Amino acid sequence: MEDKKKQYPEGHFVGMWIGIGMAMFSGFGVAIGVALENMAFMGIGPAIGVAFGAGIGASIEAQKKKEGLIREMTDEEKSKKKSATKIGIALVVIAFIVLLSFYLVHKLR
Repeated sequence: MEDKKKQYPEGHFVGMWIGIGMAMFSGFGVAIGVALENMAFMGIGPAIGVAFGAGIGASIEAQKKKEGLIREMTDEEKSKKKSATKIGIALVVIAFIVLLSFYLVHKLR
């Protein structure tokens, strides 16, 4: 019986490793913020995680592409990705508006 290797859609490993990198390095940003007594440095951790994750994911994806395990995304996958992106952007805008309103209400008191 022939073993069929699993194929992954384009961008699979990059997205996965960006998430892993952000999760791993988020605590690093908090530690820097606490150590320097300036919580503005908290955003450094996820930024470093995105950079590391994108690099590792891209290298793994290039390796898998050479092995023939990366395929083009189907129209359904592209549609789902586009919908998820729109939802994510909407959530970020809503969060920004809510936080801005809390800030303005607090400042006016």
